[in-house]
Amino acid sequence: DYKTAVKWYTLAAEQGYADAQFNLGVMRDEGKGVSQDDMTAVKWYTLAAKQGDADAQYHLGQMYRKGEGVQQDYETAVNWYTLAAEQGNVDALFNLGAMYDFGTGVLKDYVYAHMWYNIAAISGKNKNASKNRDLLAKEMTPSQLEKAHDLARECVRKKYKGC
Repeated sequence: DYKTAVKWYTLAAEQGYADAQFNLGVMRDEGKGVSQDDMTAVKWYTLAAKQGDADAQYHLGQMYRKGEGVQQDYETAVNWYTLAAEQGNVDALFNLGAMYDFGTGVLKDYVYAHMWYNIAAISGKNKNASKNRDLLAKEMTPSQLEKAHDLARECVRKKYKGC
């Protein structure tokens, strides 16, 4: 019963509960129980993301990358993905790999792309991460691969902070 869920999520979200804010963002994003509205989804995602909700940060990165509900801004997308990745959000880890792979919002950098893809692949939760990492590896020198592996190990050791 999406309409009832929206009612209760709204009450909780207006009191500042990040989980409810995130859930309202999803419901607006997908049009479940309410009309689909990207701008309102961004509003709720932003409120939850600013409280540190990794899923909201990832979804907000998606909205900025695609220009849904906001003006497309790849650099802002990278910033939100980075915050989500620092909390281990696998989809954000993968998307950071893609952003570095294609030079979208950041300078193109195969070493960092490989690092992010590799970290996402290690989780086993993203089917494309291993494939993209392996395809990218074919374009890299042995020294670049070694550096990417070293960076990935260091990033995991630091629990994804400051990578």
